[in-house]
Amino acid sequence: MKNFKIIGEALPQMPWQDRPKGCTSAVWRYTSNPIIDWNPTPKTARVFNSAVVPYKGGFMGVFRADHKDGIARLHLGRSSDGLSWEIDDDEIRWYDENGNPFQPRYAYDPRVIKIEDKYYIVWCTDFGGAALGLGVTEDFKTFTRLENPFIPFNRNGVLFPRRIGGKYVMLSRPSDSGHTPFGDIFISESPDLVYWGRHRRVMTKGGGWWQRVKIGAGPAPIETNAGWLLFYHGVSGTCNGFVYSFGAALLDLDNPSKVLYRTKEYLLTPEKDYETRGFVPNVVFPCATLQDAETGRIAIYYGAADTYVAVAFTQLDLIMDELINNSSLCPGDSDEYI
Repeated sequence: MKNFKIIGEALPQMPWQDRPKGCTSAVWRYTSNPIIDWNPTPKTARVFNSAVVPYKGGFMGVFRADHKDGIARLHLGRSSDGLSWEIDDDEIRWYDENGNPFQPRYAYDPRVIKIEDKYYIVWCTDFGGAALGLGVTEDFKTFTRLENPFIPFNRNGVLFPRRIGGKYVMLSRPSDSGHTPFGDIFISESPDLVYWGRHRRVMTKGGGWWQRVKIGAGPAPIETNAGWLLFYHGVSGTCNGFVYSFGAALLDLDNPSKVLYRTKEYLLTPEKDYETRGFVPNVVFPCATLQDAETGRIAIYYGAADTYVAVAFTQLDLIMDELINNSSLCPGDSDEYI
């Protein structure tokens, strides 16, 4: 298939920077990175691994903010251009479905996904250990926590931006009580966001040292006429610790447990000072995208070194060329059920 297209809305006001002259990579960095630096608000030391969405002509963001007591919390932010952000100093206040306060003890690595007229937020929360929290807002003023989708231990929960076969669908990465040695991406579905089942393994770690230790879904999958475009992180283990890079995969449109293509090589790996030096060195961790259906432009928001927020850019045709021409699936990836 040629003439690849993003299925979605036009977003002409999204951040964009043309591919640099002489650049041969399918993904390139914003030249003014990082867009959020150390100590962005009085209470917070670092903001990173965060999610943004278009909202009323501008942009809203749910940010992971590590406070100066070391605890991660979620904060709201606003921007007119998607690059310069005003972040609230106070954390988001959550209430349960009966209106009672329901504040997480800690919260980190959020994803924000618009489904129909609501904005769903998935994050890592405390539920007898690291597990997925789920909440919803319609106006970014009132935030309601829903039932936690899964038992511990789990991270990197990402909803698809529409129902598939009438069901809500979520990617996740089950783990153990340590630092996630299981390492594979799974998919689950739900009729009501309460009861989850039909769990399937989507992608396995491996297929190159850059993703040998573990992998995890990044931003919400982007719907295209060829399949679901998923950016994901991969982790390698070195004698000096983990290194987080990111790549992409294309999932079947009707059965996203089936992988069609998967990048053999990473698309972005820590190279710049703001990626290799920080609170946790050698991390690029994608959590959000903005995309324009008319031009195929994609902006990828990623956390850098667990310290900064940075942006990279790509175009749908470039990513699809990379996926198709340099794909390497792991055993089981292309199976519809394993």
